[in-house]
Amino acid sequence: MTTVHGIPNCNSVKKTRDWLAAHDIDYTFHDFKKLGIDADTLKHWLTAVPLATLINKKGTTWRGLTPELQALADAPTTAIELMMQHTSVIKRPVVVSDKGILVGHDDAALASIFKKMT
Repeated sequence: MTTVHGIPNCNSVKKTRDWLAAHDIDYTFHDFKKLGIDADTLKHWLTAVPLATLINKKGTTWRGLTPELQALADAPTTAIELMMQHTSVIKRPVVVSDKGILVGHDDAALASIFKKMT
């Protein structure tokens, strides 16, 4: 099963959801703005994705954090706490399937991950 994690009004999330729908790929959507995200899920993602990829340092949420909070993003343990408290600092979408984990929208990467399914 494939799960798309993000927030529904994010353009990158919309593009990924549209791509999956266009390729008839079933998925569930996890709105981490409403449902939150747990430490175990974040730890799992970090086994496959570098911390620097998972943290969105270009968004308005990041720019609104104090320097002390931004410093929490430097180490996995404290970054997990930061991401749980401020889910909008997670780069979106995070697509999790049995084929791998993809962070951010990328048509070519989606095609590569799902090539055997389309």
